[in-house]
Amino acid sequence: MNQGAVILQTIDYVKETLAEAEGGHDWWHIFRVWQLSKHIATSENASLYVVELGALLHDIADSKFNGGNEEIGPKKARAFLNSLGVEEQVIAHVENIITHISFKGGNEDQKFRSIELDIVQDADRLDALGAIGIARTFNYGGFKNREIYNPENRPNLNMSKEEYKNSTAPTLNHFYEKLLLLKDRMNTPTGKAMAIQRHIFMERYLEEFYKEWNGEL
Repeated sequence: MNQGAVILQTIDYVKETLAEAEGGHDWWHIFRVWQLSKHIATSENASLYVVELGALLHDIADSKFNGGNEEIGPKKARAFLNSLGVEEQVIAHVENIITHISFKGGNEDQKFRSIELDIVQDADRLDALGAIGIARTFNYGGFKNREIYNPENRPNLNMSKEEYKNSTAPTLNHFYEKLLLLKDRMNTPTGKAMAIQRHIFMERYLEEFYKEWNGEL
């Protein structure tokens, strides 16, 4: 099967698999990350095929919705790509992208690097920023029945990986524990430039949020 056909089959597979997914991790999240990844890749010397497959499959079985199991996603992607006869080198690379793409908390080191991972990771992080990032954050908070904000529950900036995964803190804490940290963790020049504007938008949003929370006119 040629590369174009593999991409089309992958799109269909992801749409079907994520048909009932939570709104912040559904097909449209994948679509945005896919589009952003292709845009960033135009400025980098990378395999567009690997970038596209990594972007399309990066959340095929997010550990947050699978009991914290981080192995299901890579395994599902491998089984699917194997069924299409994709080369082992490509499958292994896509597996590594899925395994290492996620933000693991403040102090977790990344053990695998490639320009293709850098690109997809930047695209995924960009979708956690700006107006879309804010919408996704509150959607997930509602999905998990979390408080919107509690001034008595302060953000924890020194969480371990396990503490980050198991946190039940108010949604607004997530801005400080992850979202506002992403601007300085982007990998590519294009990703860094795009993150700045989305970061500024979130800072302005938070200023307005606190004014309204405190009843300021």
